Amino acid sequence: MLTRRTFLLGSASALGGLLVGWAVLPPRQRLNTATPLPVQGSQIALNGWVKIDADNRVTIMMVKTEMGQGIHTGLAMLLAEELDADWSRVRVEEAPIDRIYNSVQGIVDDLPFRPDDDSFVKQGTVWIARKAVSEFGTMMTGGSSSMNDLWTPMREAGASARAMLVGAAAGQWQVPPHECRVERGYVLHARGHKASFGELSSQAALQPLPRTVALKQPADFRLIGQPLKRLEAASKIDGVARFGIDVLPNRLLYASVVMCPTLGGTVAHFDATPAEKMPGFVKALAVPPYAGGTGGVAVIADNAYRAMNAVLAIKVDWHDGAAAKISSATVDQRLVAALDDSDGHVYFHRGNVDSMMGRAARTLEAVYRAPYLAHGAVEPLNCTVQVADGAATVWVSTQMPGLARKHVAKALGIDADQVDVQTQLLGGAFGRRLELDFIAQAAAIAREADGRPVQTIWSRAQDFTHDYYRPACAAWLRAGLDEHGKVVAWHAKSAGQAIVPEALARYYGVPRIPLDKTTLEGAFDQPYEWPAARVSHKIVELPVPIGFWRSVGHSHQAFFTESFTDEVAAAAGQDPIAFRAALLAEHPRHLAVLKRVETLSDWGRPLKPAADGARCARGVALHEAFGSVVAQVAEVSIGPERQIRVHRVVCVIDCGLPVNPNLIRQQMEGGIVFGLSSALQNEITIVDGQVQQKNFTDFPVVRMNVCPAIETDIMPSQLHPQGVGEPGVPPVAPAIANAVFALTGQRLRSLPLRLA
Repeated sequence: MLTRRTFLLGSASALGGLLVGWAVLPPRQRLNTATPLPVQGSQIALNGWVKIDADNRVTIMMVKTEMGQGIHTGLAMLLAEELDADWSRVRVEEAPIDRIYNSVQGIVDDLPFRPDDDSFVKQGTVWIARKAVSEFGTMMTGGSSSMNDLWTPMREAGASARAMLVGAAAGQWQVPPHECRVERGYVLHARGHKASFGELSSQAALQPLPRTVALKQPADFRLIGQPLKRLEAASKIDGVARFGIDVLPNRLLYASVVMCPTLGGTVAHFDATPAEKMPGFVKALAVPPYAGGTGGVAVIADNAYRAMNAVLAIKVDWHDGAAAKISSATVDQRLVAALDDSDGHVYFHRGNVDSMMGRAARTLEAVYRAPYLAHGAVEPLNCTVQVADGAATVWVSTQMPGLARKHVAKALGIDADQVDVQTQLLGGAFGRRLELDFIAQAAAIAREADGRPVQTIWSRAQDFTHDYYRPACAAWLRAGLDEHGKVVAWHAKSAGQAIVPEALARYYGVPRIPLDKTTLEGAFDQPYEWPAARVSHKIVELPVPIGFWRSVGHSHQAFFTESFTDEVAAAAGQDPIAFRAALLAEHPRHLAVLKRVETLSDWGRPLKPAADGARCARGVALHEAFGSVVAQVAEVSIGPERQIRVHRVVCVIDCGLPVNPNLIRQQMEGGIVFGLSSALQNEITIVDGQVQQKNFTDFPVVRMNVCPAIETDIMPSQLHPQGVGEPGVPPVAPAIANAVFALTGQRLRSLPLRLA
């Protein structure tokens, strides 16, 4: 007799067997899309990543969004290398939404493991995560994961297409394929046969897909490793490049929005009468909060200027959200109080910290703080949507095209298949365009335009006051030293909001998970070989929207860890670089980067005074983030008004095999300038739930006249390429703070850095 218990047990057993069977299967292929790629003219698609024209042009599908980081060029180099394409004939095209383009590495990197953890638990978890994300993930650009993620798939796509072209040529010439060679867009044979890719493409498409392909060895690379110019650079100079705000479909209308000044608030009532009397007015409407955002009112008008003026004329009564009782001072109190509460979740533990700390000859401790930060991308948030005949077309600069489609469909009450997302170039993002609030909002507004396209543009004030901010965070650190000045114990804990649980809730509507590796990345995952250590984070719930900000947790945890490491070195009476080197005996990669920056910065040699005669000093920071190891030395002086001036930053990076040195140097320079701005000038302050900063006058970026000289050195490597978009940011603040201490003896423990 089948009882409920035996049925449940049997079902559970069967399900477990299915899961085990699924887990041992290899990950889904990442070569061919579910539906054939769309082609134009004489194009032939050889797989889901490359199309070839009859005139020998090679079109490479881009699954990552270009936001100034040069990823379109770097990724195109991978496929073109293995294909042996003529680089002058290569172009790129935005890929459609398909599972083979799901971002895998970005999710794997968020698993709570240290980089040097080689346990079976980590290996098994990573294996299952890769499979799951391949099946159920989404297309995404972020986490400095693009090159790491696509290093193998795009090379395999190029090698596979190359094999098919060779197979077609060999069949035509009736020669063995291994006798053919490929050079710069042509297949050749010793007997004098020669055919272009374009001539062979139609026959190549009929070739069977190779089961395995041999990838080139680094010694054979012709493109990879070269400082090639960016593919999109010329279009940005001559104005051909099209960003989201440049989209101008026929019969375009414009919309401007004003959200509730209090974060998370909604519209109670509005009177549009004053706006209705203004020229160009089309319609006014209330828009609810989308994807964790804030509610507001919108005006549709016949041009952007009129829409902006009209929306400001609307009289609105607001329902304040839960954030109305929150101010910066109360946030700080909550975070510091949480440090005394408990350890929270321990992400790294080694040895008996309490015992070793009790036996230490000397202990020291400190509390560090970091504020909320806005993204401040140059291109204001915008999205153009046309809703007609039960379908929608979306032109938008987004890091999340797949989720953008789903959120638009939900806002409009239609199927996702009826939403066409056309991704544009991004005029900066830094994580802000991972969010879906402004996209869903734009769709809801466009629905009211009777089939005409509407471009919704946020003003700079709305952008700054309704961001998803880098979380504020506080950290308590304690170290124990023996009688020789050697670290015997390290205890660190921090407190702040957790991004991933909130992001997953607003992206997918799932319950909040209790852990988030990004809260403590940059603290628990660093290479220092402490004999005993405990590193933890306490999640603090606050009604302030937070999101992924360039380098995420590393952006503040590096400041805490590297500044306190310097404090400990000073207390031990040791040179900061020598002190760090002693903690890296089993990490030769990190030690090599540290020694290299020591040499290039002339560490230990006297520094010349600044131009006005002020004394200068150096500070160092070493940090691993997104697979790359970066060391920076900052040269600093103090100005006549006690302002901190940075004259030179020497940066050394080991990012694995350097695919394009130009792109790496550009990203290091951009990351350092970005880090300088947040280290010296930027913070978001809140009063009664309202953000006070409304423009770059309140949230300034480093300008050319005060930008330091930046020197970047790239370590040679044959390792798998790692991230470069974000790793340059974290070491900046601690390097400057450590230089200030060397110069003044004053230890700055709060960002932004300000002298008393």
